[in-house]
Amino acid sequence: MIRQAWNNRALIVTLTRRDIASRYRGSALGMLWSILNPLLMLAIYTFVFSQVFRMRWGAGAASSPMDFALMLFAGMLGFTFFADSVNRAPGLILSSPNLVKKIVFPLEIQAFVVLGSGLFQAGISLLVLLVAFVLAKGEAPHWTAILLPLTFLPLCLLVLGLTWILASLGVFVRDIGQLVGHLVTMTMFLSPLFYPVTAIPESFRHLFYLNPMTFLMGEIRKVLIIGEQPAWGALSLFTLAMFVFASAGFWWFQRTRRGFADVL
Repeated sequence: MIRQAWNNRALIVTLTRRDIASRYRGSALGMLWSILNPLLMLAIYTFVFSQVFRMRWGAGAASSPMDFALMLFAGMLGFTFFADSVNRAPGLILSSPNLVKKIVFPLEIQAFVVLGSGLFQAGISLLVLLVAFVLAKGEAPHWTAILLPLTFLPLCLLVLGLTWILASLGVFVRDIGQLVGHLVTMTMFLSPLFYPVTAIPESFRHLFYLNPMTFLMGEIRKVLIIGEQPAWGALSLFTLAMFVFASAGFWWFQRTRRGFADVL
């Protein structure tokens, strides 16, 4: 897995740039949408949940609509990256049949292209969040923000593993694409995106932690908004588990790719 990424790094960078450019090609605002999209979603969610439903992020300092918006945006940073990447996965091979039938191409690197494109958008959203933090708090971001890549590493491994598995299944079971969209939506509401973990009844809280996004959102908010270091022990074990999962996804993709040409 790592060797494939390193050996094809130049091709991955080229395809990632092309993928990012194609996403906004033909639109009047072009790349400006990469900034407008997270801002619009943030504005909508913040208005609905903090003004209509009058939700607050706990009873402490994070109780104003702007503080709620920052906590929400930090959660969206990770979940949007996850959702966009996973939603694309089932059609990844189906959308490029020529790469399977007519040329010798390292199909497995397409997962890294999806990952790179998602990280680009996440980077833009991060800049928006940091600017919003400075404007809302009147102070520089916490130094712990530099630890964000460490909290994103297991998320990237999770995305890679799911992308390889779903891209393979999408070739053989065309309904996977429809199912994944509903599962991602369900995951959004079963993740502490619009509410803190403490709002979940204790009797159900352990079930929510079966969702990997629950832990990851908490760690992202710690380093970006709260100013705390991540739970190093738990983060290390989680990263190791996600590496095993990504390796299993890579193995599954390589094992099943032999049948792609027959189906396509």
